[in-house]
Amino acid sequence: MAGNPHRVVALFLGALVFALGACGGEDDSGGPGVELNWFVATQPGGTIQEVAKRCSEESRGAYTVNVELLPTDASQQREQLVRRLGAEDSNVDLIGMDVIWTAEFANAGWLLPWEGADAEEVTDGVFDSVVETATFEDTLYGAPFNSNTQLLWYRTDKVDEPPATWDEMIDEAERLDMDVQVQADRYEGFTVWVNAMIESAGTEILSGPETVDLAEGPTEDALSIIGRLANSPAAAPNISTSNEDSARLGFEAGDSAFMLNYTFAYASASANAPKIAQNMGAARFPEVVQGTPSKPPLGGFNIAVGAFTEHPDEAFEAAKCLSNAKSQLTATELDGLPPSNQTLYKDKIVRKAFPGFADVIEESIANAGPRPLTPAYTDLSLAIQRSLHPPESIDPEDPKPAYEELRENAEEAVKREGLL
Repeated sequence: MAGNPHRVVALFLGALVFALGACGGEDDSGGPGVELNWFVATQPGGTIQEVAKRCSEESRGAYTVNVELLPTDASQQREQLVRRLGAEDSNVDLIGMDVIWTAEFANAGWLLPWEGADAEEVTDGVFDSVVETATFEDTLYGAPFNSNTQLLWYRTDKVDEPPATWDEMIDEAERLDMDVQVQADRYEGFTVWVNAMIESAGTEILSGPETVDLAEGPTEDALSIIGRLANSPAAAPNISTSNEDSARLGFEAGDSAFMLNYTFAYASASANAPKIAQNMGAARFPEVVQGTPSKPPLGGFNIAVGAFTEHPDEAFEAAKCLSNAKSQLTATELDGLPPSNQTLYKDKIVRKAFPGFADVIEESIANAGPRPLTPAYTDLSLAIQRSLHPPESIDPEDPKPAYEELRENAEEAVKREGLL
């Protein structure tokens, strides 16, 4: 080799490149890995930070997930994301996406689609109803993470069996001289209640992103019951300003026989009103029309990849980890959030978090009625609230005026762009 200096230099340079590559850390690419920003609402039990930490570690240096917490108010969460994505902010790599944002964000071109094996992986075993919330125009835009639904909570020391229908429940509450707790302030929770009642009556608000359905007979059946409760002595005194928290507090105070609320209600009563919790039963959302199965509310969020990320490959890998079974069980254990994957409902973590009512949650999510999937969702939700609030304004004997106003405002809402 002494006679071939060019070959000596080549061998030296090759060895140097190999050595530098070996010092590049655990990332297979030889680099230090990328930083991914996950914009998401916080959870009080620490789920978000825990799954971000675990997935970063499991990536072996390929990526680090930085948590960027959104405001606690849902409207402010959406507004912050709309502003960033509207400005094509490349810092938005991952999004904790409320189930009602999918159509709006996808239609605006702000999300990357899930395709092929990745799409199959993140939807394997997931409730069909939840997959629907992550889909727009037959394309998947989110990896399902946690889900949620409302149950009928009732006092087992006051009633032997949960009522099957809303009319039965109102009759029983009036007989007991006790309240029925719902969410009927002028906010998204009211839209959730209205949508569940209309879906349960056998119709839907929209049959397509811009097509109003609202079959007259079933819609009037639903509105009649809303009006009946609101004008009944069984209505909570604060019904027109009620929300999830006020409903919880009202039930824990002992004056209510029934409550429609999310799964957190049991843990809250166990901590704050143990005597109430001891006599707290859970059942499926009541039927609006006897013999027609109810369509319970559906909440939760999915994990989307921002369209302007500079690291799409790593973002999709991170989203798969953040939404996988291990992450979903962490959310159940730390924050009491129901999994979106139906196969997890026999897991001991889920059974412990929801003692005696895990099966009711599973049944409710499987049969839930998602809110309308439309890019104009925000306008539509506001139109519903404007049309029907306060609920006392609905005449249970003649709901037709309320129906006509709802239909007119819904038609107008879906013609708008939504977004900004």
